[in-house]
Amino acid sequence: MIKLANHIHFMSEKLLKKDALDYHSSGRKGKIEVIPTKPYTSQRDLSLAYSPGVAEPCLSINKNVDNVYKYTAKGNLVAVISNGTAVLGLGDIGPEASKPVMEGKGLLFKIFADIDVFDIEVNETDVEKFIATVKAISPTFGGINLEDIKAPEAFIIEERLKEELDIPIMHDDQHGTAIISSAALINALDIAKKKIEKVKIVVSGAGASAQSCLKLYISLGVKKENIFMFDSKGLLHESRKNSLDENKRFFMQKGSNLSLQEAFKKADVFLGLSKGGIVNEQMIKSMSKNPIVFALANPNPEIEYDLALKTRDDVIMATGRSDHPNQVNNVLGFPYIFRGALDVRATKINEAMKLAAVKAIALLAKEPVPDVVNEAYDAKSISFGRTQIIPKPLDPRLIYWVAPAVAKAAMESGVAKKPIKNWEKYELELMERLGLNNKLIRNLTDKAKRNPKKVVFAEADHYKILKAAEMALEEGIAIPILLGKRQKIQKIIDEYNLDLSNCEIIDPRNESELKHREGFAEILHEKRKRRGLTFYEAKKLMRERNYFAAAMVETGMADVMISGLTRSYKDSIRPALRVIGVEDGLNKIAGMYILISKDGPMFFADTTVNINPTVEEIVDITLLVAKTVKQYKISPKIALLSYSNFGSNEGEDAIKMREATKILHEKHPGLIVDGELQANFAVNKELIDDFFPFSMLSGKSANTLIFPNLSSGNIAYKLVKEMSQREAIGPILLGMKKPVHVLQIGSSVREILNMITLGVVDVQNRK
Repeated sequence: MIKLANHIHFMSEKLLKKDALDYHSSGRKGKIEVIPTKPYTSQRDLSLAYSPGVAEPCLSINKNVDNVYKYTAKGNLVAVISNGTAVLGLGDIGPEASKPVMEGKGLLFKIFADIDVFDIEVNETDVEKFIATVKAISPTFGGINLEDIKAPEAFIIEERLKEELDIPIMHDDQHGTAIISSAALINALDIAKKKIEKVKIVVSGAGASAQSCLKLYISLGVKKENIFMFDSKGLLHESRKNSLDENKRFFMQKGSNLSLQEAFKKADVFLGLSKGGIVNEQMIKSMSKNPIVFALANPNPEIEYDLALKTRDDVIMATGRSDHPNQVNNVLGFPYIFRGALDVRATKINEAMKLAAVKAIALLAKEPVPDVVNEAYDAKSISFGRTQIIPKPLDPRLIYWVAPAVAKAAMESGVAKKPIKNWEKYELELMERLGLNNKLIRNLTDKAKRNPKKVVFAEADHYKILKAAEMALEEGIAIPILLGKRQKIQKIIDEYNLDLSNCEIIDPRNESELKHREGFAEILHEKRKRRGLTFYEAKKLMRERNYFAAAMVETGMADVMISGLTRSYKDSIRPALRVIGVEDGLNKIAGMYILISKDGPMFFADTTVNINPTVEEIVDITLLVAKTVKQYKISPKIALLSYSNFGSNEGEDAIKMREATKILHEKHPGLIVDGELQANFAVNKELIDDFFPFSMLSGKSANTLIFPNLSSGNIAYKLVKEMSQREAIGPILLGMKKPVHVLQIGSSVREILNMITLGVVDVQNRK
């Protein structure tokens, strides 16, 4: 049994003791809390939440018990229940000692599938009393996840509860590893080119998890007679029939009573769910061609990963560890299985639903891996193969691959009370649950695809740029033009197997570009000759990629310029300002960031350009931002921020923002803008309603924040980004005559791709 709750990382002894204790005890104790989902700030709110208003949903549920799903959290609430008799790696430690594990399981349910959890630790080892306890509290929950209950009691408890309750029940210790390892087995056999009905499987470990794995393997096509299962006393063999329980007798072998080492000869698959170090090199060497080794004991696998690969270069290896490829981790399954089951109000989790999860996980592993996953695992390019037979636990696509597959299987097998009718809508809902549904980016991407533009990359000799260019090309967003030394760029393309064969590569320093350099120099010289720039200096500057790229945009050879990954912001922006310049009628440009949240995008400005803008410049910045936000099909609700609320304090910044607001109200009455405002009032509609009902932002939450100076804007967006782990898009350069976008140094591939998308849409909006 492999769980993220206990083994996200295999830490040093120090971390396992001091740091782990500090983690759980620091600040608010434990790992989970209950958060209200309804307003509660007023007496009226409290009257609706409790007495007397709460009587109405109570009476409605009394008339129709199914209304409990309409008026309460039951439909999204799972109980994680244990008696602490078989806590992973710790054994029978009791209910209180198991609580950190159960809280951890609750945390995983929430962060991976947006499922709420109450962890319940039951001080009861008697099977009948335990079952009675769970049944008695079951009306509270939409599903029950049994956890860390010793065998064989776990089998009895689960089967009885599945029979006697009409909500999804799953003992994850049994089924979690079974589902994930089954997906891994399917793909490993595909790579090894072996048929499932013919493979010989050796198993070390005969507990609940191992038995569940094999039963699922048999459902997939493995022949029972090809399974050799070992417990601590040896092979489950007919000679031991009288000493084996009913569950173990199911896997008994006939014929020769083999040792573990003997069983390994010509075996195709090894499944380890026992203890570390029991498999040696000789055993691995004796296996068949392309052996599949699932050494899943934690923290130490049955054979170390590096040793197995050193012994056989054709081995396909999986462990339960996060520091090796192919981590068989239950978090790949249980959050999404329950998600799908809850969403169709399934009465149980049956075999069809488990198999659907297996197949969905297996198929996802074969899909191209998004860059967000590569970055999460500090990898350049993860792809299906011997080191990627199952998806990574942090793959955000799991929720909308696995949950719909489970939901569909529940419907087809007749256990769904609330069938899903619109699958596209359901997928979007799943994405929204975890903030994955970035409507802004999705809409902009769709728009970009309709009319892709030529994007010139001034720093094309960097892997991140080339990877983003490849993704943009593949998605049909842009036509990349790569600037830099051809040989260096081609080397990176070849090294990472990137598909950029149809992209133009230009070396501004090459003699073949002399004509372009001279033409571009004439343009720059004409613009800057009265600022002391000679034609000779202009020609020299055009050997630099940022100047060359800007000139390509200026002359129409390219539509958008992207730069800044490896150079300072000012060094990247200066060439564009000199060659292209600002929009007619503007004296200043501005920088804006977009921060994505589950509630929608937030726009921050100025965050990159103007150190201490004047009143008039604040007005210009606000109008620039408002114009851009409208282009994204979003209505800007703008707050001009300060430390003051509507004159409550004096001071340079407060007065500046107050006067800018006055100008905006007078000259642009249709714009929803107000200030000066403190940030908390700007983003909390209840707060501004209570204190400033006269405000244009009353009843609204501002989605566009204008800051009095660069320092406050830059600090604010970076703090919000890091502390809330929001995705940031930017900086978006506003006010340039033609599209130029400057990246932050060290931007991720995802951030670069987002910038490409925005740049292409920027071009489209100017036509």
